[in-house]
Amino acid sequence: MINADRLWDRLMQLSSIGTQEVGGITRLSFSPEERAAKDLVTGFMKEAGLSVREDEVGNLIGRKEGTNPNAPVVLIGSHLDSVPSGGNFDGPLGVLSGVEALQTMNEHGVETEHPIEVIAFTDEEGTRFGYGMIGSRGIAGLLKEDELVSRDEAGISIAEAMANVGLDPAQISKAAREPGSVKAYVELHIEQGKVLESRDLSVGIVSGVAGPLWLKFILEGEAGHAGATPMNMRKDPLAAAAEVMLVIERQAARQEISVGTVGKLQVFPGGVNIIPGRVEFTLDLRDVDIQVRDQVEQAIMAEAEAICAKRGVKLQVELLQRINPAVCSEEIRAAIQAACAAEGLETITLPSGAGHDCMQLTELCPVGMIFARSKDGISHNPAEYTSKEDCGNGAQVLYRTVLSMASGK
Repeated sequence: MINADRLWDRLMQLSSIGTQEVGGITRLSFSPEERAAKDLVTGFMKEAGLSVREDEVGNLIGRKEGTNPNAPVVLIGSHLDSVPSGGNFDGPLGVLSGVEALQTMNEHGVETEHPIEVIAFTDEEGTRFGYGMIGSRGIAGLLKEDELVSRDEAGISIAEAMANVGLDPAQISKAAREPGSVKAYVELHIEQGKVLESRDLSVGIVSGVAGPLWLKFILEGEAGHAGATPMNMRKDPLAAAAEVMLVIERQAARQEISVGTVGKLQVFPGGVNIIPGRVEFTLDLRDVDIQVRDQVEQAIMAEAEAICAKRGVKLQVELLQRINPAVCSEEIRAAIQAACAAEGLETITLPSGAGHDCMQLTELCPVGMIFARSKDGISHNPAEYTSKEDCGNGAQVLYRTVLSMASGK
């Protein structure tokens, strides 16, 4: 059995790094807070008896050797970075449960044919630069130096941020794993939804992960005096944007799983008595079926173009990222199901609406995910909470699953 008390204690220790006065945790990528979190987890990995290193994109990696030095590695992973004022469990539960699983193996003399690594991936969230999953892209060989151009609000690019913490952007290709070198990837994560709670279940088996499409809409109209410009003579990009946002809501709601979210809105010049001249907003569109997601995107674009044309507003749309949905491996799902049965845990299979690092690894190896119940379905919020019991159950299922995948049987 894993040590649920030790896992919980480490989660609480980590939650003290990046604490905000307004509540929640803020640990952005390549920040002092992320560095402090990595240093703390490095200590946990060494306590677990793992060899520890950081690769060329800043992934923190703890390794337990296998009995067959030539066998492909089994990976466990998640992330330590957070959204602004986020919760204590999104990411850290997966990393620290991986450390706990390997420490349990070492403490009980459990050997596996395959080596096992637990990875704290760099910048899963994408909050700082609007370009996420940097670490898993690097592992998968999908991260290119010329893509490190996105900038944060201070104007610092990804490449500059990496250099500021001692990483060389010209060396990122060295983080990529060779084809055939990875047997499987398994991740434990909080659900970030209400399905498990609604069924009174502690853990769930993930069938697949919805692929996020991020777009930036730029609408340009004509700024003018709020009092002197008649309503029928306006070219108001904010009014057009409001119509487009309702289209997004309506088109996404027509599908069973699709979700569309406008999370960022900027109005220029931003005066109380000025008709806006320019509006920018983002769209996060997701579905586990790429064809459905593409159909929703096309429907939104067609209506947006018609709305802007009617209002005399110029429309420009920029692609921020387009990630394909990920389908979880049947073999790993079966191993998770067997682990749940061994623990006497009833479970269900469900999709993940939130994106995860496994999405970048599907061409490298089979992937699988375990969900732990989230209280009230809240995440990316200071109120995010997964109970000690559910964390322990998830970690125990992760332990059994990884042991099965790494046994060589």
